[in-house]
Amino acid sequence: MLQAVYLKILEGRARFGGRSTLKTWLFGVIRRSASGRYRRRRLRAALMLRWGRQELAPPPGAGPEVRVERARESEVVRRALAALSRRQRQVLELVFFHDLTVREAAESMGVSAGTASMHYDRGKRRLSRLIDQEGRA
Repeated sequence: MLQAVYLKILEGRARFGGRSTLKTWLFGVIRRSASGRYRRRRLRAALMLRWGRQELAPPPGAGPEVRVERARESEVVRRALAALSRRQRQVLELVFFHDLTVREAAESMGVSAGTASMHYDRGKRRLSRLIDQEGRA
């Protein structure tokens, strides 16, 4: 965690503006970084419970009916992800599975933060619609 804060400062993503003491500013950067990381983890866990891996894995000792249903649900998620555009799928994967922020995902993709944010928002909405449609069919 402290490495991420150190990198933010070195890369200029966190700048000291002189409106507080250096110590106060540094603790603020640490607090905001920890809060963002916690928020991303909670969101990812909620999404994984809804759509993904944790919910889809059959419990130990599950019967064949449960295994078949979980396999079907896994296939629905795979098809929905495959239906997304390449950029949407890429930014969602970087944010949810590789624990990057949208800004960090944008840097790794070589696009602006606004473009990555747009693909992220549209991708989440489309993924949710696709999964809901498949679930009703």
